[in-house]
Amino acid sequence: MTEGVDIYDPNFVKEVFDRCSSRYIGYSYFFSLGFTERWRKQCIAAIPLPDAPLSQGYDLMAGTGESWPHLLKRFPDIHAITAVDISTGMHELAMDRLHQHRTHKIEFIEDDVLASSLPDESADFVVSTFGLKTFTPDQHAQLAALIARILKPGGVFSLIEASDPRGWWARRAYMFHLKVVLPFVESLLLRGAQDFAMIGSYTSNFGDASDFAAMLRNEGLNVEFNKHFFGCATGVAGNKQAG
Repeated sequence: MTEGVDIYDPNFVKEVFDRCSSRYIGYSYFFSLGFTERWRKQCIAAIPLPDAPLSQGYDLMAGTGESWPHLLKRFPDIHAITAVDISTGMHELAMDRLHQHRTHKIEFIEDDVLASSLPDESADFVVSTFGLKTFTPDQHAQLAALIARILKPGGVFSLIEASDPRGWWARRAYMFHLKVVLPFVESLLLRGAQDFAMIGSYTSNFGDASDFAAMLRNEGLNVEFNKHFFGCATGVAGNKQAG
């Protein structure tokens, strides 16, 4: 399906997630055995305690906005979340089916985050769950620079991504599940669709968030690298030095 195709091209990524958006929540939850939801909670829990109440910030590659309930529960003083995502389908699912009662707090920008013009030092926080794997290393460097630019001094961040648990004794079974079982079930249940099968390819290509952590440090941010469930997910969290 992807021979000769740049799977990291923004238009390709948009088409993949537009097609699978209506099934994304249930399918990803079921085939991760609920770990995606657990990891979202851990991502929000990893946000460092800020010096002042968090007022406004960004959810980058926001998808269906499943991190928002956890974010608003931990930081009830937040009055504005700007969600940025390239997928129309994910946007519509987030706003129309999941979070209608939160729309007064949430603005959605449908855009390639790396091409968006988010204002300098405009965010008290930046979060992202499961969007890192759809970028190349060069794009990760652009994203690290973006996060450093849009955070206010003292601003905080946390991002998490499904990862390749190198060194774990059960890695082979985990990757078999992602790259063989998941595509096979998708082909049976979803009439040959292969969009969710891309998750395995993106995950194995991504590796883990350690290189991204180094990129954030190179941008002057304070960063902690975290591993979850033997490295099946990895994350970064930290802050921008206060002025």
